[in-house]
Amino acid sequence: MFRRKRPPHHPALTRALRGTLAGLWVERLARAFWPFTTLLLALFAALAFGAQDHVSANAAMWGGLAALGALLVALAVGLWRFELPGRADAARRLDATLPGQPLRALADQQAIGAADAASRLVWATHLARMQARLALARPVKGDLRLARHDRYGLRYIALTGCVVALLFGAPARVTEIAEITQAAGRAEAVALGPSWEAWVQPPAYTGRPSLYLNEVTRARLELPQGSRVTVRFYGQQGVMSLHESLSEGREAEPAEMAQDFEVERSGRLSIRGPAGRDWEVMALVDQPPEVALIGVAERERGGLMRQGFAASDDYGVVAGQAHIALDLDAVERRYGLTPEPEARDSVSVALPMPLSGSRTDFEDAFVEDFSQHPWANLPVRVALSVEDARGQSDQTQAQAMILPGRRFFDPMAAAVIELRRDLLWSRENARRVGQLMRAIGHRPETAFRGPEARIRFTETRDLLLASLGDGGLEGDIRDDLAQRMWDLAVLLEEGELADARERLRRAQERLDEAVRSGADPSEIAELVDELREAMRDYMRQLAEQPRERGDAPPDGERMEITQDQIQELLDRIQELMEEGRMDEAAELLAQLDQLLQNLQMAEGQGGEPMPGDQAMEGLGDTLRQQQDLADDTFSDFQDQFRNGVDEDGEDGEGTDDLADRQRGLADQLRDQQLQPLPGDGTPEGDAALEALERAQRAMEDAAEALERGDSGEALGRQADAMEAMREGLRAMTDAQAQEARERQGGAATEGSETGSRDPLGRERNQSGQVGTEDSLLQGQDVYRRAQDLLEELRRRSAELDRPEAELDYLRRLLDRF
Repeated sequence: MFRRKRPPHHPALTRALRGTLAGLWVERLARAFWPFTTLLLALFAALAFGAQDHVSANAAMWGGLAALGALLVALAVGLWRFELPGRADAARRLDATLPGQPLRALADQQAIGAADAASRLVWATHLARMQARLALARPVKGDLRLARHDRYGLRYIALTGCVVALLFGAPARVTEIAEITQAAGRAEAVALGPSWEAWVQPPAYTGRPSLYLNEVTRARLELPQGSRVTVRFYGQQGVMSLHESLSEGREAEPAEMAQDFEVERSGRLSIRGPAGRDWEVMALVDQPPEVALIGVAERERGGLMRQGFAASDDYGVVAGQAHIALDLDAVERRYGLTPEPEARDSVSVALPMPLSGSRTDFEDAFVEDFSQHPWANLPVRVALSVEDARGQSDQTQAQAMILPGRRFFDPMAAAVIELRRDLLWSRENARRVGQLMRAIGHRPETAFRGPEARIRFTETRDLLLASLGDGGLEGDIRDDLAQRMWDLAVLLEEGELADARERLRRAQERLDEAVRSGADPSEIAELVDELREAMRDYMRQLAEQPRERGDAPPDGERMEITQDQIQELLDRIQELMEEGRMDEAAELLAQLDQLLQNLQMAEGQGGEPMPGDQAMEGLGDTLRQQQDLADDTFSDFQDQFRNGVDEDGEDGEGTDDLADRQRGLADQLRDQQLQPLPGDGTPEGDAALEALERAQRAMEDAAEALERGDSGEALGRQADAMEAMREGLRAMTDAQAQEARERQGGAATEGSETGSRDPLGRERNQSGQVGTEDSLLQGQDVYRRAQDLLEELRRRSAELDRPEAELDYLRRLLDRF
């Protein structure tokens, strides 16, 4: 027999009991009140989604009363079923989860055998084992599985509806349950006698709250124009009536039981009958929006159009558009613009609206690219319109301007763009455009710089001529032709440039043409930036080009100039252009061109030849020969297209000769790959060798195409070969530059004279730092030279137009000496 005692105190046991007790609370609350919670969540979701709006007032009233009754019943049942959990309940549940039920065992006392020592030892061992098991005690979670009580998952349905209502509904409408209760009271009032209700709902965009006029005690109201007034009468018809002077054109009997109207003007609102009311209403007029252009349209870089505007509205502008129409009367009707233009709808572009902040008064600008539109760089009329939330609008007067678009300064590119404009102006121009393109392509070798442009021009011209019918251009092929001509013009304008010197020359030509044609400041700035970039690439190429012994002129003939000085010259050219002093800018451009022709970088003078120089020279000759062969292939291709091949299908001796030349160049390139190349074993050298192998394969494919008489395919492969050779040469140039930097670093440590000047042309000492330990004044007349330097310092310090930093430096020198 055993006697019970209290379970021992243990920290782990205490924590486990508390956690288990909390789980019991949650479990019993969930089982007792899940019906009440489910009904509450369902009622919340229904009210948030506005279920009361879809039933009659009586149905809403009885539905609300029924819902409240159901909630009260569910709450009462839950309270009846709920049992308060205690510590003993938690101990029983925790003990059931432990092996051997140690809590129960430790609560017992030895009833028999207490006098026997062996029996007491067994009992103590048993208690120690049970005490050790208490360390394993962990809180027991409450059982929240309610599936056997809610077999249809109603709680999940209600919870889902509540979450969706919170995200997409109007949770604030839950308070309307009180209004439903008031409706019940009003129903009782109806049974007792006549009554009325009135609401005012201002437009949503005003942000004003709705008004329940039964509770408004003041006699004067200020309502936004467009507010919706709703009046309802209850009881016997004819006892109550409505009289108002706020709406326009409303025809309704004053005694109608349900009346609605909008406030359009100031006036009076009167409800006559028992407990009637009277208000003086001031209508807050919604002013129409306003919009205005700011300045004239500007052409930004890339030909983008930028037009500033200002818009305002008392409640905020919601949308706006820019309308662009061709100003036909202002168009100079000549050449391709002589025929009547085809009818085109005006262009409408949405105005940008502020994404954040107020839209009541703001300034912005719309930026669009009309470069490819048929009206680009032609006279147009631009008008802006805006609209507010009420539907009111405002529009500016149409302003005449030239529609900004990209302009082309390469003569051939400008000619192609003009032909494209004529083709889009009217289909009647198609035959004239074809004739002009045929005339341009008569001697393509002088009209185009590279084979790709010639090929594209020929393909576009042939497609246009083949598409011409008796009535002009047929079908919808015109859009394809317009896109081809645009791409061709961009290629002609930007060029197929792989050499830095060629890019620089091209940039100079475009800038010079822009100066002569009076380009816009934005275009001038864009072209100057392009020239700067080309200048940087060219000077970098000069600094990295292979050095050859004996090419440097005598010291008296060598001209040194830094990149900063060239940049200053470009800044001055741009400044003169922006000030409109085009003649002076043109003179500086000519000086810049002469300067670049005679330019020699100090880093590129003297020195020993770099490894692989001879191989690169040979590859350069091969590239030039391949270019000449491509030109001859293109000429032969034109002759074939013009005269046709022989009737027997043979190509003639010309194509065979071209194939033999192509084979010879492929063999020549193969032999050159076996020579020592720059960067052997480096990533740049491996990339160069891979590019040369691609070029060789492309040459062999071109030779096979020439043997078949397929000149078009041969031209494509020849272009691939030249591009691959250019990539190889660029990779070898990078490899040589890396080797040169490594050699210069070694030479500096040995005190070499090579590369002994800094980027400003100043001597470096043997440690690589600016300055030297040698005497600056050497020779017989040292004192005279010192006196001359002192006089020069004084003269420069007296020139007050010099920068302040320079003047301060000169004064400090004079103070010291």
